[in-house]
Amino acid sequence: MHRIAAEPLDLLRSRTSAKWRQYPPDVLPLPVAEMDYPLAEPIAEALHAAIRRSDTGYIAGSRTVAEAFQPFAAERLGWDVDPARVTCVGDVSVGIVEVLRRVTSPGDEVVITPPVYPPFFGLVAEAGATVREVPMLGGIDEGWTLDLDGIDRAFAAGARAMVLCNPHNPIGLVPDAVTLAALADIAAAHGATIIADEVHAPLAQPATPAVPFLTVSDAAREHGIAVTSASKAFNIAGLKSALVVSASERGDGIRSSFPQEVEWRTGHFGAIASIAAFRQGGPWLDGVLASLDDNRRLLGDLLAEELPGVRYRMPDAGYLAWLDLSALGWGDDPAAHALEHAKVALAVGPMFGATVGRGHARLNFACAPEVLDEAITRLADARDAT
Repeated sequence: MHRIAAEPLDLLRSRTSAKWRQYPPDVLPLPVAEMDYPLAEPIAEALHAAIRRSDTGYIAGSRTVAEAFQPFAAERLGWDVDPARVTCVGDVSVGIVEVLRRVTSPGDEVVITPPVYPPFFGLVAEAGATVREVPMLGGIDEGWTLDLDGIDRAFAAGARAMVLCNPHNPIGLVPDAVTLAALADIAAAHGATIIADEVHAPLAQPATPAVPFLTVSDAAREHGIAVTSASKAFNIAGLKSALVVSASERGDGIRSSFPQEVEWRTGHFGAIASIAAFRQGGPWLDGVLASLDDNRRLLGDLLAEELPGVRYRMPDAGYLAWLDLSALGWGDDPAAHALEHAKVALAVGPMFGATVGRGHARLNFACAPEVLDEAITRLADARDAT
């Protein structure tokens, strides 16, 4: 399998995105979910062509993006998407908030499952609802699973919706179809809505393919709505384009009630890039997946050799590693110690859940193997200096 190689550090440091502007040049920045790989050539060419024809206006509706997504979803995710049931929005977070605004009332509880993508806490509040935490069961040693009984109790107590991270960020869990179908049945029993954030689904490794929520059952199609994007898989988050997908009349009603401006705020360049990604980006994505597979295994080897006290479970999807650094004695927020003493920037663990995130941090391994090696060496040196 052809691998996509990460770009050299000197070139990466010329980028002006968040990952490369938040820290001084002596810091290895591994917190932000941006990849260090070069842009897929079909995407780059589509954007250059748009510039050459001065094609910098507004998005012309959702249909073209949806029609590009349909075969991509069928081939790579086993998901039969009806393009008529797709609405473009600015990004996944926008889609989540807009759906929440339509399926909850002010003050209603919304279930999230820590450790989980930190903006979920804020998105629920932005929609006028209240977070109900139902932490994942299990852990690094035995693996994780959704706490279905806990979610059932939360819905029984009045929670009206759940934001499902599928695959799960930061732990890289790919829930199986049986678990997702059981979740759909629970939502149906309580008349609740499952909003499936599936932005990491194309980054699931081939041996552990992601299962789109809307594919698992009639109950999932009735009580679920999916939000996805090319942004994570193809590293185009700054171009602002995502998809809200429904598979029932109920879901259609949620989408069709969006204000017209929600679709208009989709980035035109994001739509152009997404179309190119879905239509022509498959070989590049396969190369990235191969490089990520190498790196997730390399990370395990490096930790075993240099930081054996650090606990890590190899993720089945994505390029994010959830690390238990408690054994290093660096406190509840070991990322702060790593930044100060190792010049390695990691995502702050407690932001993913105040309790379950203590002593943890998230590391982005979508980088050159040499950068990953250097990061672990720096962390080991900081441990020895403590």
